[in-house]
Amino acid sequence: MNAVRVNSIIKTYGKKKEITALQDISFEVKPSELYGIIGPDGAGKTSLFRILTTLLLADSGNATVDGFDVVKDYKEIRKRVGYMPGKFSLYQDLSVEENLNFFATIFNTTIRENYDLIKDIYQQIEPFKDRKAGKLSGGMKQKLALSCALIHRPSVLFLDEPTTGVDAVSRKEFWEMLKRLKEQGITILVSTPYMDEAGLCDRVALIQTGKILSINTPQGIVDDYKKPLWAVKSPNMLQLLNELKERNEVEDIYPFGEYHHLVLKNNIKREELEQWIKQSTPEAVTVEAVRPDIEDCFISLMKN
Repeated sequence: MNAVRVNSIIKTYGKKKEITALQDISFEVKPSELYGIIGPDGAGKTSLFRILTTLLLADSGNATVDGFDVVKDYKEIRKRVGYMPGKFSLYQDLSVEENLNFFATIFNTTIRENYDLIKDIYQQIEPFKDRKAGKLSGGMKQKLALSCALIHRPSVLFLDEPTTGVDAVSRKEFWEMLKRLKEQGITILVSTPYMDEAGLCDRVALIQTGKILSINTPQGIVDDYKKPLWAVKSPNMLQLLNELKERNEVEDIYPFGEYHHLVLKNNIKREELEQWIKQSTPEAVTVEAVRPDIEDCFISLMKN
């Protein structure tokens, strides 16, 4: 049995349902899988997680978590899932320990009973257990919120953009914690706008404007990218971008760090590419063949 199953979910907002948040979404998550929902702000990630955690009703379609229907069996699902929303939502006037005790009490358990599950996470903030939650740093708030979501030992954990606004070191530590939780048999669904985090998941669903563009392993998505891809750079990047946009050989070009990534319609040798680029711009140009990453794949899928 799949840990999560989503079948043709549609969700709209507005009096006339003029805003479509989710468009015929379907996917399945295996038990103990670390599954990423990857997409920019406004893609529909939060609406999807709220439906799966029984906080929001879909317009149509159905979904199950641990085999329980998100509408008919919402009480059972709420006992089984942990949910960490994107915005810090714990009680800021309560201390670290008081917040954790509160959530343990809601689920008729105690910190001591499930301490082994949260030990690696909670030990990092336990020295500050008497500090008000509102006075914690971003990384410490993140660890407290995750501890509260885990205190009742959920079978499925939903994390909505958990690393947004957190420093790079805390992001790395957080993903290491997720891997350890996965090893304990917890199914994890995590949404993120950061493409580099896609590679840390077992499988990912790329989502844009409420539509799933692709579902695969991170490597599988990259392997499906078959177009020639080049990185180009010159002293005048804006001129280079505008000039190459006009070439018939160019399918797409877009800024990518200190380079522009250039997608060609056909294979071409490097020398030939350099030659016709020089015809477009007199500036000195750096040209390198590159392998695509998840972000390149997402851009390609989004535009097609």
